[in-house]
Amino acid sequence: MYQILATDGKAKRASFETVHGTIQTPVFMNVGTAAAIKGAVATTDLQEIGTQVELSNTYHLHVRPGDKIVKQLGGLHKFMNWDKPILTDSGGFQVFSLAGLRKIKEEGVYFHSHVDGRKIFMGPEESMQIQSNLASTIAMAFDECPSSVADRDYVRKSVDRTTRWLKRCKTEMARLNSLPDTINPNQMLFGINQGAVYEDIRIEHAQQIAELDLDGYAVGGLAVGESHEEMYRILDAVVPYLPQNKPTYLMGVGTPANILEGVDRGIDFFDCVYPSRNGRHGHVYTNHGKLNLFNAKYELDDSPIEDGCQCPACRHYSRAYIRHLLKAKEMLGMRLCVLHNLYFYNHMMEEIREAIEKGEYKQYKAKKLAGFEETT
Repeated sequence: MYQILATDGKAKRASFETVHGTIQTPVFMNVGTAAAIKGAVATTDLQEIGTQVELSNTYHLHVRPGDKIVKQLGGLHKFMNWDKPILTDSGGFQVFSLAGLRKIKEEGVYFHSHVDGRKIFMGPEESMQIQSNLASTIAMAFDECPSSVADRDYVRKSVDRTTRWLKRCKTEMARLNSLPDTINPNQMLFGINQGAVYEDIRIEHAQQIAELDLDGYAVGGLAVGESHEEMYRILDAVVPYLPQNKPTYLMGVGTPANILEGVDRGIDFFDCVYPSRNGRHGHVYTNHGKLNLFNAKYELDDSPIEDGCQCPACRHYSRAYIRHLLKAKEMLGMRLCVLHNLYFYNHMMEEIREAIEKGEYKQYKAKKLAGFEETT
């Protein structure tokens, strides 16, 4: 059940009940592609840094270790020792990112595995079956994510096929949830809005999928090469046409600034690899811009990454020490940076929820954005 607790302009503060616990939104989902956050971060760490939802990747877990193995081991929650909600994406984005290894047809997509080159077929039914085996809390519908520069005719045909695939996903999930050996018979399904940068196609698609009464709705196919301004324009156009009584998820986004702008346009759910990827390269987020800890100016800096931050890195270690670890290629350096960045994102979402509750979101957003532009 999704319940809006407060609004401030278009910004929504809500709670979303699932079989694995209630999600407070707006929320940032921490990305653990292959059932682990890159950078040696354990699920016990995720509990400590305030993670609400973990996101894993259907395609990657199907390839390795195999979704049937995960099912035999009791599902993804048991496999990775995580008792809170998990969202699995559908494999649809790999249709986009593995452009050289795929062939798209009405029945689904033919891949070559990026691991060993073996042939894989994935359609709506297969994606639902894999996600049911993984037993995630929320499954994403199988879609095609057309390039932001694809021509209008291609995008329209692609979106029409995504709608047909969505209906097949819904039917198959209903069947899987009714089976006696299904680990999570309460698995939810989110549909995905596509349409590249064409507002009219996006709106029409939003209206079509809204009629299917799904558990939630995502805006996909953004943050794939178009400008931030284009992304905000599409959100302004399409979000009002998605059901307001269901959670809205902006897929693969983004920077802290992107998240602040997305919340302002009515988005509930976000995910992105930026905090972990940047952390592994020594780039850390603060309220005064991003720092590169490889810089020589931090060699003798005995202050934490950010004063007042309560993450495990800032509570115990200095910039100088973390810089030394990174330079020495010690894994701990990467790990501390990733923990800090994920804590920063999770804590920012807490602040966002509080600001909406107080009716002060506009002021909060303006102050936060001004700080990010300082860049020390």
